[in-house]
Amino acid sequence: MSRVPETVPTHRFSARSYVLAWIALPLCAVLAVDTGFLYRSALSSVNVAYDRTLLATTHAVGDVLRFENGRYRLSLPLALFEIYETGQSGRYYYRVSDASGQLISGDEDLRPYQGGLPKNASYPASVQFYEDVFLGAPIRVAVLFQPVFSNDESGTVIVQVAEPMKIREESARDILRSTLLRQGMLVLAICFAVYVSVTRALRPLNQLRDEIDRRSADDLSALTLRANLLELSTVTQAMNQLMERLARLIHYQKRFIANASHQLRTPLAVLKTQLQSGLRGDAPGEVVLREISGTVERTITLANRMLLLAKIEQRRSQGMSELCHLSDLARSAAVELSPLIAEKNLDFEFDERGGGGRIRGDAWLVGELVRNLLNNAIRHTPPGQRLGIRVRCADDLAELLIWDSGGGLPEDQVNMLFEPFSSGFSESGSGLGLAISREIVLSLGGRIVLANAVRGNGVKGLDARVSFVAAR
Repeated sequence: MSRVPETVPTHRFSARSYVLAWIALPLCAVLAVDTGFLYRSALSSVNVAYDRTLLATTHAVGDVLRFENGRYRLSLPLALFEIYETGQSGRYYYRVSDASGQLISGDEDLRPYQGGLPKNASYPASVQFYEDVFLGAPIRVAVLFQPVFSNDESGTVIVQVAEPMKIREESARDILRSTLLRQGMLVLAICFAVYVSVTRALRPLNQLRDEIDRRSADDLSALTLRANLLELSTVTQAMNQLMERLARLIHYQKRFIANASHQLRTPLAVLKTQLQSGLRGDAPGEVVLREISGTVERTITLANRMLLLAKIEQRRSQGMSELCHLSDLARSAAVELSPLIAEKNLDFEFDERGGGGRIRGDAWLVGELVRNLLNNAIRHTPPGQRLGIRVRCADDLAELLIWDSGGGLPEDQVNMLFEPFSSGFSESGSGLGLAISREIVLSLGGRIVLANAVRGNGVKGLDARVSFVAAR
Protein backbone atom coordinates (compact mmCIF):
# COMPACT_ATOMS: atom_id res chain seq x y z
CA MET A 1 0.00 0.00 0.00
CA SER A 2 1.48 3.31 -1.07
CA ARG A 3 1.95 5.93 1.57
CA VAL A 4 0.34 9.31 1.07
CA PRO A 5 3.07 11.97 1.10
CA GLU A 6 2.99 14.31 4.05
CA THR A 7 2.09 17.79 2.87
CA VAL A 8 1.18 19.50 6.15
CA PRO A 9 3.79 21.55 8.03
CA THR A 10 5.60 19.85 10.90
CA HIS A 11 4.96 22.75 13.29
CA ARG A 12 1.28 23.64 13.38
CA PHE A 13 -0.44 26.41 15.34
CA SER A 14 -4.05 26.92 16.22
CA ALA A 15 -5.88 29.98 14.97
CA ARG A 16 -6.34 31.16 18.55
CA SER A 17 -2.63 31.07 19.36
CA TYR A 18 -1.81 32.65 15.99
CA VAL A 19 -4.19 35.59 16.51
CA LEU A 20 -3.20 35.99 20.16
CA ALA A 21 0.49 36.00 19.25
CA TRP A 22 0.05 38.64 16.56
CA ILE A 23 -1.96 40.84 18.93
CA ALA A 24 -0.21 40.28 22.26
CA LEU A 25 3.43 40.31 21.08
CA PRO A 26 3.30 43.63 19.16
CA LEU A 27 1.22 45.14 21.96
CA CYS A 28 3.73 44.04 24.60
CA ALA A 29 6.60 45.35 22.47
CA VAL A 30 4.89 48.75 22.15
CA LEU A 31 4.16 48.80 25.87
CA ALA A 32 7.77 47.89 26.69
CA VAL A 33 9.08 50.79 24.61
CA ASP A 34 6.39 53.04 26.06
CA THR A 35 7.39 51.95 29.58
CA GLY A 36 10.92 53.24 29.04
CA PHE A 37 9.63 56.60 27.84
CA LEU A 38 7.08 56.60 30.65
CA TYR A 39 9.72 56.03 33.32
CA ARG A 40 11.87 58.85 32.01
CA SER A 41 8.83 61.11 31.75
CA ALA A 42 7.69 60.20 35.27
CA LEU A 43 11.18 60.77 36.65
CA SER A 44 11.35 64.15 34.89
CA SER A 45 7.94 65.15 36.29
CA VAL A 46 8.96 63.99 39.78
CA ASN A 47 12.22 65.94 39.52
CA VAL A 48 10.33 69.09 38.59
CA ALA A 49 7.92 68.66 41.51
CA TYR A 50 10.64 67.84 44.01
CA ASP A 51 12.86 70.64 42.72
CA ARG A 52 10.08 73.11 43.44
CA THR A 53 9.74 71.76 46.99
CA LEU A 54 13.50 71.83 47.37
CA LEU A 55 13.57 75.41 46.12
CA ALA A 56 10.82 76.46 48.55
CA THR A 57 12.70 74.84 51.43
CA THR A 58 15.92 76.59 50.39
CA HIS A 59 14.12 79.94 50.35
CA ALA A 60 12.58 79.16 53.75
CA VAL A 61 16.05 78.57 55.21
CA GLY A 62 17.36 81.74 53.62
CA ASP A 63 14.45 83.80 54.92
CA VAL A 64 15.20 83.02 58.58
CA LEU A 65 18.89 83.95 58.21
CA ARG A 66 19.91 87.16 60.06
CA PHE A 67 23.10 89.13 60.58
CA GLU A 68 23.10 90.53 64.12
CA ASN A 69 25.86 91.81 66.38
CA GLY A 70 28.55 91.01 63.83
CA ARG A 71 27.55 87.40 63.26
CA TYR A 72 25.02 85.34 61.25
CA ARG A 73 22.16 83.89 63.18
CA LEU A 74 19.87 81.11 61.89
CA SER A 75 16.74 80.20 63.81
CA LEU A 76 14.89 77.38 62.01
CA PRO A 77 11.27 76.98 63.20
CA LEU A 78 10.07 73.53 64.30
CA ALA A 79 7.66 73.26 61.33
CA LEU A 80 10.60 73.64 58.96
CA PHE A 81 12.44 70.83 60.68
CA GLU A 82 9.42 68.60 60.13
CA ILE A 83 9.75 69.24 56.40
CA TYR A 84 13.23 67.81 56.46
CA GLU A 85 12.16 64.43 57.81
CA THR A 86 10.91 62.09 55.01
CA GLY A 87 10.09 58.94 56.92
CA GLN A 88 11.70 55.73 55.69
CA SER A 89 13.10 57.23 52.51
CA GLY A 90 15.74 59.39 54.21
CA ARG A 91 16.03 62.99 55.34
CA TYR A 92 16.85 66.43 54.07
CA TYR A 93 20.27 67.95 54.64
CA TYR A 94 21.23 71.59 54.68
CA ARG A 95 24.34 73.73 54.95
CA VAL A 96 24.68 77.49 55.31
CA SER A 97 28.10 78.97 54.46
CA ASP A 98 29.49 82.44 54.09
CA ALA A 99 30.99 83.70 50.88
CA SER A 100 34.37 82.13 51.75
CA GLY A 101 32.79 78.68 52.33
CA GLN A 102 32.97 78.73 56.13
CA LEU A 103 30.19 76.76 57.77
CA ILE A 104 27.61 78.92 59.49
CA SER A 105 25.06 76.22 60.27
CA GLY A 106 23.94 72.79 59.12
CA ASP A 107 25.62 69.49 58.17
CA GLU A 108 29.37 69.95 57.95
CA ASP A 109 29.66 66.65 55.99
CA LEU A 110 27.71 68.20 53.13
CA ARG A 111 30.30 69.31 50.60
CA PRO A 112 30.31 73.12 50.17
CA TYR A 113 29.31 74.55 46.86
CA GLN A 114 32.36 75.06 44.64
CA GLY A 115 30.81 77.13 41.87
CA GLY A 116 30.45 80.84 41.66
CA LEU A 117 27.58 83.27 41.46
CA PRO A 118 26.06 83.24 37.95
CA LYS A 119 26.97 86.37 36.07
CA ASN A 120 23.61 86.56 34.31
CA ALA A 121 21.57 86.56 37.51
CA SER A 122 18.66 88.93 37.02
CA TYR A 123 17.77 89.19 40.71
CA PRO A 124 19.80 89.31 43.94
CA ALA A 125 18.86 85.83 45.14
CA SER A 126 20.07 83.32 42.54
CA VAL A 127 19.37 79.55 42.74
CA GLN A 128 21.09 76.64 41.03
CA PHE A 129 20.52 72.85 41.11
CA TYR A 130 23.15 70.16 40.85
CA GLU A 131 23.69 66.53 41.80
CA ASP A 132 26.29 65.27 44.25
CA VAL A 133 27.11 62.37 46.57
CA PHE A 134 26.56 62.48 50.32
CA LEU A 135 27.49 59.60 52.61
CA GLY A 136 27.81 57.32 49.59
CA ALA A 137 24.34 58.07 48.23
CA PRO A 138 23.41 60.33 45.32
CA ILE A 139 21.66 63.55 46.29
CA ARG A 140 19.98 66.51 44.61
CA VAL A 141 21.17 69.89 45.89
CA ALA A 142 19.62 73.34 45.57
CA VAL A 143 22.00 76.20 46.24
CA LEU A 144 20.77 79.71 47.01
CA PHE A 145 22.93 82.83 46.96
CA GLN A 146 21.11 84.75 49.67
CA PRO A 147 21.97 88.44 50.29
CA VAL A 148 21.85 89.42 53.99
CA PHE A 149 21.42 93.10 54.97
CA SER A 150 21.84 94.89 58.31
CA ASN A 151 22.52 98.38 59.60
CA ASP A 152 26.17 97.63 60.14
CA GLU A 153 27.21 95.31 57.36
CA SER A 154 25.80 93.38 54.40
CA GLY A 155 26.94 90.27 52.58
CA THR A 156 25.97 87.08 50.69
CA VAL A 157 25.63 83.64 52.21
CA ILE A 158 25.32 80.33 50.42
CA VAL A 159 22.36 78.17 51.44
CA GLN A 160 22.48 74.51 50.35
CA VAL A 161 19.55 72.14 50.86
CA ALA A 162 19.88 68.53 49.65
CA GLU A 163 17.65 65.47 49.49
CA PRO A 164 18.46 61.88 48.52
CA MET A 165 17.75 60.90 44.88
CA LYS A 166 16.27 57.71 46.24
CA ILE A 167 13.10 59.62 47.12
CA ARG A 168 12.59 60.74 43.55
CA GLU A 169 13.39 57.30 42.07
CA GLU A 170 10.94 55.60 44.41
CA SER A 171 8.22 58.07 43.47
CA ALA A 172 8.90 57.53 39.77
CA ARG A 173 8.85 53.75 40.28
CA ASP A 174 5.54 54.02 42.14
CA ILE A 175 4.06 55.86 39.16
CA LEU A 176 5.59 53.28 36.82
CA ARG A 177 4.25 50.33 38.82
CA SER A 178 0.77 51.81 38.88
CA THR A 179 0.87 52.41 35.13
CA LEU A 180 2.27 48.94 34.42
CA LEU A 181 -0.47 47.39 36.51
CA ARG A 182 -3.13 49.16 34.46
CA GLN A 183 -1.37 48.29 31.19
CA GLY A 184 -1.07 44.65 32.26
CA MET A 185 -4.77 44.55 33.06
CA LEU A 186 -5.45 46.10 29.65
CA VAL A 187 -3.32 43.46 27.87
CA LEU A 188 -5.05 40.65 29.78
CA ALA A 189 -8.46 42.11 28.95
CA ILE A 190 -7.54 42.35 25.24
CA CYS A 191 -6.14 38.79 25.18
CA PHE A 192 -9.22 37.46 26.96
CA ALA A 193 -11.54 39.27 24.55
CA VAL A 194 -9.55 37.98 21.54
CA TYR A 195 -9.52 34.43 22.93
CA VAL A 196 -13.27 34.42 23.55
CA SER A 197 -14.12 36.03 20.20
CA VAL A 198 -11.83 33.71 18.21
CA THR A 199 -13.14 30.67 20.10
CA ARG A 200 -16.72 31.66 19.32
CA ALA A 201 -15.81 32.43 15.71
CA LEU A 202 -14.12 29.02 15.29
CA ARG A 203 -17.02 27.09 16.79
CA PRO A 204 -18.88 26.82 13.43
CA LEU A 205 -15.62 25.72 11.79
CA ASN A 206 -15.24 22.97 14.37
CA GLN A 207 -18.84 21.93 13.76
CA LEU A 208 -18.12 21.85 10.04
CA ARG A 209 -15.04 19.70 10.68
CA ASP A 210 -17.08 17.30 12.83
CA GLU A 211 -19.71 17.04 10.11
CA ILE A 212 -17.05 16.15 7.55
CA ASP A 213 -15.45 13.62 9.92
CA ARG A 214 -18.78 11.87 10.46
CA ARG A 215 -19.41 11.47 6.75
CA SER A 216 -18.78 8.29 4.83
CA ALA A 217 -16.43 8.22 1.86
CA ASP A 218 -19.28 8.22 -0.68
CA ASP A 219 -21.31 11.03 0.90
CA LEU A 220 -20.77 14.11 -1.27
CA SER A 221 -23.94 15.99 -0.35
CA ALA A 222 -23.83 19.71 0.40
CA LEU A 223 -22.41 20.85 3.74
CA THR A 224 -24.60 22.86 6.09
CA LEU A 225 -23.40 26.00 7.90
CA ARG A 226 -24.98 27.01 11.21
CA ALA A 227 -23.46 30.50 11.40
CA ASN A 228 -23.72 33.77 9.48
CA LEU A 229 -19.97 34.24 9.07
CA LEU A 230 -19.11 35.64 5.65
CA GLU A 231 -15.63 34.08 5.47
CA LEU A 232 -16.84 30.66 6.56
CA SER A 233 -19.85 30.77 4.25
CA THR A 234 -17.56 31.37 1.26
CA VAL A 235 -15.38 28.42 2.32
CA THR A 236 -18.45 26.21 2.72
CA GLN A 237 -19.76 27.32 -0.66
CA ALA A 238 -16.41 26.53 -2.30
CA MET A 239 -16.33 23.09 -0.63
CA ASN A 240 -19.89 22.38 -1.77
CA GLN A 241 -18.97 23.35 -5.32
CA LEU A 242 -15.94 21.06 -5.12
CA MET A 243 -18.11 18.20 -3.83
CA GLU A 244 -20.57 18.83 -6.64
CA ARG A 245 -17.79 18.59 -9.20
CA LEU A 246 -16.43 15.46 -7.54
CA ALA A 247 -19.91 13.90 -7.46
CA ARG A 248 -20.39 14.66 -11.14
CA LEU A 249 -16.95 13.28 -11.99
CA ILE A 250 -17.57 10.11 -9.96
CA HIS A 251 -20.96 9.75 -11.63
CA TYR A 252 -19.38 9.91 -15.06
CA GLN A 253 -16.66 7.48 -14.02
CA LYS A 254 -19.19 5.00 -12.64
CA ARG A 255 -21.33 5.32 -15.74
CA PHE A 256 -18.30 4.91 -17.98
CA ILE A 257 -17.16 1.79 -16.12
CA ALA A 258 -20.68 0.32 -16.13
CA ASN A 259 -21.17 1.03 -19.82
CA ALA A 260 -17.72 -0.24 -20.72
CA SER A 261 -18.13 -3.46 -18.77
CA HIS A 262 -21.56 -4.01 -20.28
CA GLN A 263 -20.93 -3.02 -23.88
CA LEU A 264 -17.45 -4.47 -24.36
CA ARG A 265 -18.54 -7.83 -22.98
CA THR A 266 -20.75 -8.56 -26.03
CA PRO A 267 -18.20 -7.91 -28.84
CA LEU A 268 -15.49 -9.71 -26.92
CA ALA A 269 -17.79 -12.73 -26.49
CA VAL A 270 -18.62 -12.59 -30.20
CA LEU A 271 -14.92 -12.36 -31.05
CA LYS A 272 -14.16 -15.36 -28.84
CA THR A 273 -16.95 -17.38 -30.51
CA GLN A 274 -15.64 -16.49 -33.98
CA LEU A 275 -12.12 -17.53 -33.03
CA GLN A 276 -13.37 -20.85 -31.63
CA SER A 277 -15.42 -21.42 -34.79
CA GLY A 278 -12.36 -20.74 -36.93
CA LEU A 279 -10.24 -23.10 -34.87
CA ARG A 280 -12.84 -25.86 -35.27
CA GLY A 281 -12.99 -25.27 -39.02
CA ASP A 282 -16.74 -24.53 -39.09
CA ALA A 283 -16.22 -22.01 -41.93
CA PRO A 284 -13.49 -21.17 -44.42
CA GLY A 285 -10.61 -19.16 -42.97
CA GLU A 286 -11.27 -16.15 -45.19
CA VAL A 287 -14.87 -15.90 -43.99
CA VAL A 288 -13.85 -16.23 -40.33
CA LEU A 289 -11.16 -13.54 -40.71
CA ARG A 290 -13.63 -11.20 -42.37
CA GLU A 291 -16.09 -11.68 -39.50
CA ILE A 292 -13.35 -11.18 -36.94
CA SER A 293 -12.22 -8.02 -38.74
CA GLY A 294 -15.74 -6.60 -38.63
CA THR A 295 -16.11 -7.40 -34.94
CA VAL A 296 -12.74 -5.82 -34.12
CA GLU A 297 -13.66 -2.72 -36.12
CA ARG A 298 -16.94 -2.31 -34.24
CA THR A 299 -15.17 -2.89 -30.93
CA ILE A 300 -12.56 -0.23 -31.77
CA THR A 301 -15.29 2.24 -32.73
CA LEU A 302 -17.15 1.52 -29.51
CA ALA A 303 -14.02 1.92 -27.37
CA ASN A 304 -13.02 5.16 -29.12
CA ARG A 305 -16.45 6.68 -28.56
CA MET A 306 -16.49 5.66 -24.93
CA LEU A 307 -13.06 7.24 -24.47
CA LEU A 308 -14.42 10.33 -26.20
CA LEU A 309 -17.15 10.58 -23.56
CA ALA A 310 -14.48 10.51 -20.85
CA LYS A 311 -12.44 13.12 -22.71
CA ILE A 312 -15.46 15.44 -22.93
CA GLU A 313 -15.75 15.49 -19.14
CA GLN A 314 -12.02 16.18 -18.86
CA ARG A 315 -12.26 19.12 -21.24
CA ARG A 316 -15.30 20.41 -19.34
CA SER A 317 -13.41 20.40 -16.03
CA GLN A 318 -10.56 22.41 -17.64
CA GLY A 319 -12.87 25.28 -18.59
CA MET A 320 -14.17 26.60 -21.90
CA SER A 321 -12.82 30.06 -22.69
CA GLU A 322 -11.64 29.69 -26.30
CA LEU A 323 -13.31 31.78 -29.02
CA CYS A 324 -14.67 29.57 -31.85
CA HIS A 325 -16.26 30.31 -35.22
CA LEU A 326 -19.14 27.89 -35.64
CA SER A 327 -19.31 28.22 -39.43
CA ASP A 328 -15.57 27.60 -39.88
CA LEU A 329 -15.71 24.45 -37.76
CA ALA A 330 -18.82 23.23 -39.60
CA ARG A 331 -17.16 23.85 -42.97
CA SER A 332 -14.02 21.97 -41.87
CA ALA A 333 -16.12 19.00 -40.70
CA ALA A 334 -17.96 18.95 -44.05
CA VAL A 335 -14.67 18.94 -45.97
CA GLU A 336 -13.35 16.13 -43.76
CA LEU A 337 -16.46 13.98 -44.41
CA SER A 338 -16.78 14.91 -48.09
CA PRO A 339 -15.55 11.44 -49.25
CA LEU A 340 -18.54 9.85 -47.49
CA ILE A 341 -20.88 12.41 -49.07
CA ALA A 342 -19.43 11.72 -52.53
CA GLU A 343 -19.56 7.95 -52.00
CA LYS A 344 -23.35 8.08 -51.59
CA ASN A 345 -23.77 10.79 -54.26
CA LEU A 346 -25.56 13.08 -51.80
CA ASP A 347 -26.70 16.61 -52.62
CA PHE A 348 -24.98 18.65 -49.86
CA GLU A 349 -25.87 22.25 -49.02
CA PHE A 350 -24.06 24.71 -46.76
CA ASP A 351 -25.87 27.90 -45.72
CA GLU A 352 -24.26 30.56 -43.53
CA ARG A 353 -25.86 33.80 -42.32
CA GLY A 354 -25.21 36.32 -39.55
CA GLY A 355 -21.42 36.51 -39.29
CA GLY A 356 -20.36 32.92 -38.74
CA GLY A 357 -21.65 32.33 -35.20
CA ARG A 358 -18.85 33.13 -32.71
CA ILE A 359 -19.13 31.18 -29.44
CA ARG A 360 -17.03 30.50 -26.34
CA GLY A 361 -15.91 26.90 -26.04
CA ASP A 362 -13.41 24.23 -26.96
CA ALA A 363 -12.84 24.17 -30.73
CA TRP A 364 -11.99 20.47 -30.72
CA LEU A 365 -15.25 19.60 -28.96
CA VAL A 366 -17.32 21.78 -31.31
CA GLY A 367 -15.66 20.15 -34.30
CA GLU A 368 -16.36 16.69 -32.85
CA LEU A 369 -20.01 17.69 -32.34
CA VAL A 370 -20.41 18.73 -35.98
CA ARG A 371 -18.63 15.58 -37.22
CA ASN A 372 -20.86 13.33 -35.09
CA LEU A 373 -24.11 14.93 -36.24
CA LEU A 374 -23.06 15.18 -39.88
CA ASN A 375 -21.76 11.60 -39.93
CA ASN A 376 -25.06 10.44 -38.46
CA ALA A 377 -26.97 12.39 -41.13
CA ILE A 378 -24.81 10.94 -43.94
CA ARG A 379 -25.21 7.39 -42.63
CA HIS A 380 -29.02 7.58 -42.60
CA THR A 381 -29.61 9.55 -45.78
CA PRO A 382 -30.40 7.33 -48.82
CA PRO A 383 -28.08 7.67 -51.85
CA GLY A 384 -28.88 10.57 -54.14
CA GLN A 385 -30.91 12.45 -51.48
CA ARG A 386 -30.27 15.84 -49.91
CA LEU A 387 -28.69 16.95 -46.61
CA GLY A 388 -27.00 20.08 -45.41
CA ILE A 389 -25.69 22.42 -42.70
CA ARG A 390 -27.12 25.80 -41.82
CA VAL A 391 -25.46 28.31 -39.45
CA ARG A 392 -27.40 31.29 -38.14
CA CYS A 393 -26.40 34.06 -35.72
CA ALA A 394 -28.98 36.59 -34.51
CA ASP A 395 -28.85 38.80 -31.43
CA ASP A 396 -27.26 36.73 -28.64
CA LEU A 397 -27.91 33.32 -30.17
CA ALA A 398 -25.78 31.20 -32.49
CA GLU A 399 -27.58 28.23 -34.09
CA LEU A 400 -26.32 25.15 -35.93
CA LEU A 401 -28.78 23.04 -37.95
CA ILE A 402 -27.82 19.72 -39.60
CA TRP A 403 -30.66 18.25 -41.62
CA ASP A 404 -31.07 15.10 -43.69
CA SER A 405 -33.60 13.22 -45.83
CA GLY A 406 -33.46 9.91 -44.02
CA GLY A 407 -37.19 9.50 -43.46
CA GLY A 408 -37.27 10.68 -39.85
CA LEU A 409 -38.21 8.63 -36.80
CA PRO A 410 -41.31 7.81 -34.75
CA GLU A 411 -41.96 10.53 -32.19
CA ASP A 412 -41.63 8.15 -29.24
CA GLN A 413 -38.06 7.29 -30.28
CA VAL A 414 -36.71 10.79 -30.90
CA ASN A 415 -35.98 11.65 -27.24
CA MET A 416 -34.56 8.19 -26.54
CA LEU A 417 -31.75 8.69 -29.06
CA PHE A 418 -29.76 10.79 -26.58
CA GLU A 419 -29.43 7.88 -24.15
CA PRO A 420 -26.11 6.00 -24.37
CA PHE A 421 -26.19 2.76 -26.40
CA SER A 422 -29.64 3.54 -27.74
CA SER A 423 -30.29 3.61 -31.49
CA GLY A 424 -33.54 3.99 -33.32
CA PHE A 425 -32.17 2.94 -36.71
CA SER A 426 -31.98 -0.48 -38.20
CA GLU A 427 -28.36 -0.06 -39.22
CA SER A 428 -25.71 -1.24 -36.84
CA GLY A 429 -24.05 1.38 -34.68
CA SER A 430 -22.54 1.93 -31.27
CA GLY A 431 -25.48 3.98 -30.00
CA LEU A 432 -23.07 6.61 -28.63
CA GLY A 433 -23.01 9.25 -31.38
CA LEU A 434 -25.99 11.33 -30.21
CA ALA A 435 -25.17 10.73 -26.54
CA ILE A 436 -21.70 12.15 -27.20
CA SER A 437 -23.24 15.08 -29.06
CA ARG A 438 -25.55 15.87 -26.14
CA GLU A 439 -22.66 15.75 -23.64
CA ILE A 440 -20.64 18.11 -25.83
CA VAL A 441 -23.53 20.56 -26.11
CA LEU A 442 -24.18 20.47 -22.36
CA SER A 443 -20.49 21.02 -21.61
CA LEU A 444 -20.59 24.12 -23.83
CA GLY A 445 -23.73 25.46 -22.16
CA GLY A 446 -25.89 24.93 -25.23
CA ARG A 447 -29.09 23.10 -26.13
CA ILE A 448 -29.75 20.35 -28.68
CA VAL A 449 -33.11 19.27 -30.07
CA LEU A 450 -34.05 16.52 -32.56
CA ALA A 451 -37.21 16.97 -34.60
CA ASN A 452 -38.81 15.31 -37.60
CA ALA A 453 -39.25 17.56 -40.60
CA VAL A 454 -40.92 17.43 -44.02
CA ARG A 455 -39.02 18.97 -46.92
CA GLY A 456 -40.57 20.92 -49.74
CA ASN A 457 -40.82 17.86 -52.03
CA GLY A 458 -42.58 15.81 -49.33
CA VAL A 459 -39.48 13.90 -48.26
CA LYS A 460 -39.24 13.32 -44.53
CA GLY A 461 -36.05 13.88 -42.59
CA LEU A 462 -34.56 14.61 -39.19
CA ASP A 463 -33.34 18.01 -37.99
CA ALA A 464 -30.60 18.26 -35.35
CA ARG A 465 -30.79 21.82 -34.04
CA VAL A 466 -28.07 23.09 -31.66
CA SER A 467 -28.15 26.58 -30.11
CA PHE A 468 -25.38 28.40 -28.20
CA VAL A 469 -24.99 31.76 -26.53
CA ALA A 470 -23.17 33.96 -29.05
CA ALA A 471 -19.85 35.50 -27.96
CA ARG A 472 -19.33 39.23 -28.37
